[in-house]
Parts: sequence; C-alpha cells; structure tokens
Amino acid sequence: MTTYFITGISTEVGKTVASAIVTEALEADYWKPIQAGELDHCDTTKVKNLISNTSSKFHPNAYALETPMSPHAAAVIDGVTIDINAIKAPHTKNNNLVIEGAGGLLVPLNTTHTILDLIKPNYKVIVVSRHYLGSINHTLLTVNLLKAKGFDVAILFSGHKHESTETIIKTMTQVPVIGRIDEEPYFDKNVVKEHANRIKEKL
Repeated sequence: MTTYFITGISTEVGKTVASAIVTEALEADYWKPIQAGELDHCDTTKVKNLISNTSSKFHPNAYALETPMSPHAAAVIDGVTIDINAIKAPHTKNNNLVIEGAGGLLVPLNTTHTILDLIKPNYKVIVVSRHYLGSINHTLLTVNLLKAKGFDVAILFSGHKHESTETIIKTMTQVPVIGRIDEEPYFDKNVVKEHANRIKEKL
C-alpha cells in the first residue's frame, strides 16, 4: 500500500480539494495530521463530504488547534507544543493513505520542525501548484527541495490553466504532472468523482 503526501506551494492553492480527488481516485484513507482553525468545519469534514466511495476511512488529527494560523503559533495560543514524535500515521495495511499537509513544506510546527519533517522517505509527494504572481518560484523551490531530499515527486496543477507558467514548471522540474483541477463553480461529490476518474491512471 502507498502513502501519498499532499503539499502545496502556498496556502489556499487547493490542497484540500486535491486531497479529496486523490482520496476518491484511490478509494484511500485520509489523514490530516495538524488542523489549525475551523474545527467545526475542518478539512477532514470537507474531504469526507466530497467523497462518494464507502471504502475510505477518515482518521483523527494528531493536533486540532483552535486558531487559523501557522501551527507553531496556533499551538502557542492553545498552550501546547507540537511534538513531532507524537504524530504517527495511522496503520492502513489494506489501503492506500492520503495525508494532507498544512500550508507549504517549511511551515513551522515548533522551533525545530516543519511540515517537511512529517514526510517519510517512502511517501509519494504530490505538489499542488496554482498560478499566481510568484507561483513559478514557489513551485520550483518546493519541488527542488523535495527532489534534493530524494522524494518521489509529482505535480498537480489547480485553477485556471496558464500555459507559459505550466510549461516552464514542467521543463525546469522534470517531474511527472498528474493533471489539473480546473476552476469550477463549485465542488461536490460528482465534480470530485469526475476529476478523480481523470487522474486515477496517473497515480
């Protein structure tokens, strides 16, 4: 069974929708290790509401923090310290697992560790890249860091197509592109299922 880690080049680039699509495509389990803010409508709930299959299981956060901030800062407000040794991936011997990160790779968890430290050597990493001014730089930095660490990396584009941005990213990273999540008026189970069917063969 394979573990997929979904990360982004920044915040608000579509990681949660991407996680739902990959989870649906694989009928995988889903886990968000650290949730900061929106505990009444967290990312786990959002993904669960976008999934059609009945095989996926949804595992509880290792840390559920009240404030929508960087995890290290939200943890301080909550009066806790994030201990990376306490963040253990759930056992899913009979299924694939999709793990959704928080923000980008170097988002701090405490004064020592970042999101990058949650990614194990055997994980496949999917980088969600969305076009905006600066997104090429952010994508190259993210992918190159992952490649330097020896990870198996692929890109999933999100949002409106931007040919020149995507072409230079493909050329300069030389990593597989799984596909694109188009800009949609809304995402529901049917839309997620359509996108899942498009990318399934490339996972």
